[in-house]
Amino acid sequence: QVQLVESGGGLVQAGGSLRLSCTASSGSIFSINDMGWYRQAPGKQRELVATITSGGTRNLADSVKDRFTISRDNAKKTVYLQMNSLKPEDSAVYYCKCKARATYDSTPRDYWGQGTQVTVSS
Repeated sequence: QVQLVESGGGLVQAGGSLRLSCTASSGSIFSINDMGWYRQAPGKQRELVATITSGGTRNLADSVKDRFTISRDNAKKTVYLQMNSLKPEDSAVYYCKCKARATYDSTPRDYWGQGTQVTVSS
């Protein structure tokens, strides 16, 4: 019942920037804990890109920590990923994930977005 809606992906040249957004859309959300971004390129496993806790603690993969920034707006139930100095190896489908508790559920669970394509050209 909790849905994550992503936006902001697209085509960009190397060195450019993109800003991804992910909003939890539901009238049945009791609380949201950790939120994060993952990515998966063809033929590769899904990997963690960045996470942010409800208290604002950030964790980023070594490959992106100097170029990406993760943030969240709790009032809007939205997590962002600002991607700067993009490289071709950043090309992948990016998935939003949040750990949330629904009003009808006593257990926090993981919810995933549908994925948004990011393609970086040389």
